[in-house]
Amino acid sequence: MRRGVLCCCLLLSPVAIAGEAPRTLYRNAVLIDGTGAPARPGTSILVEGERIAAVMPDAQARTAGATVVDLRGRYVVPGLIDTHVHLATPPDAAEAKKNLRRQLYSGVTAVRSMADDVRSVGELSRQALVGEIPSPDIHYAALMAGPGFFKDPRTIAVTRGRTPGQTPWMQAIDERTDLVLAVAMARGTSADGIKLYADMPGPLLAKITTEAHRQGIPVWAHAAVFPAMPADDVAAGVDVISHSCPLAYEASPHKPASYHERTPVDESAFKDGAMPASITGLFASMAARGTILDATNLVYVRHVAEYARDKQGAPPRCSAGLTLRLTAQAFQQGVAISSGTDGDNPDEAPFPSLHDELDLLAGPVGMPPMEVLRAATATAARALGQEKAMGTIEPGKLANLVVLSEDPLTDIDHLRSVTETVKRGVRYPRSAFHAVTEKKAGASGRD
Repeated sequence: MRRGVLCCCLLLSPVAIAGEAPRTLYRNAVLIDGTGAPARPGTSILVEGERIAAVMPDAQARTAGATVVDLRGRYVVPGLIDTHVHLATPPDAAEAKKNLRRQLYSGVTAVRSMADDVRSVGELSRQALVGEIPSPDIHYAALMAGPGFFKDPRTIAVTRGRTPGQTPWMQAIDERTDLVLAVAMARGTSADGIKLYADMPGPLLAKITTEAHRQGIPVWAHAAVFPAMPADDVAAGVDVISHSCPLAYEASPHKPASYHERTPVDESAFKDGAMPASITGLFASMAARGTILDATNLVYVRHVAEYARDKQGAPPRCSAGLTLRLTAQAFQQGVAISSGTDGDNPDEAPFPSLHDELDLLAGPVGMPPMEVLRAATATAARALGQEKAMGTIEPGKLANLVVLSEDPLTDIDHLRSVTETVKRGVRYPRSAFHAVTEKKAGASGRD
């Protein structure tokens, strides 16, 4: 009898064992799919499990076997992505979960965590992936920097119990390092990319990038890795460059020799609206190579304001106006811009800082709403190395959707009109979210 039961179980199909994936049909939407194509009224999106099964005109949709959600009068865009967050510097899982929850209910379905304690971030990533916590999916970096950087107190905070610079997620690299092993160790943390941060010469940066790409992992670099300059990043072939402000060091007469030298950019070359040839040439190279700029305007704008008010901490590396001008110039020259923030809003704020960053892109930077939306969706997905899975609303991709009551193509601030977020096919109504009322200082991973 026992043998018969076993045989019957073995004959069951995988679908019968696991159960059929639930089907949901979102009808009557105005679809803005993230590809740059015009909005498509009267569109249906069929979701099976965690994937988009079909996108079609309403007239072609069939409702049999599906839960039907009527989105008449609503707009649907791809899930938003923040390409620069810090979730565990130092680790505080409770605080991270609060911020992640707010992001998800505000339309953010993925984030890129840019070098934290991966022991904490890895667990948050697992919980987000399997739905144990309401959170965007988390894609994170392992960091490499020169040995001199690891006196930074943040590196101590994110390697506590271990030696800074001697962990797989925080490695000190020099000319003697076995780069094949170092890259393999970084990949072994389940990191989605390697972040190159500070105190590296250009030739070493190039060697790391070459080896990382050989092993199939992208490279994300600070705009200036001191002494390496932005042009060294681009020549090395890094995939994403973070921060518009330090790009200005390319034209600055004085170039810091190390990260801990806080000499601000000499902005004389940018006087009276000038844009030096070294900068326009840099952006031409970035555009030609497809290098993405993770601009993070907001964190620099806020730092300038905070320093002017308090006169505490390190001075800003450049002015807020120059940061925004550099991002605008990059966009005008065809550089792909992604939507990174590098710091979140206070707990009591109803929306995360991503929306504030997008306001800057649409306002002083001057990007059209469609291009701002793409910065937070299709381009952002490419910055994560996840363009095959997310960033646009197409069959086969993850069912990451944001439902809006207002048109974001008339005003990018309408991305705040979220009525629900769908992540991996699971619905999160905005009405279920309430911001906390206890105030805290805004968090910043600045620089």
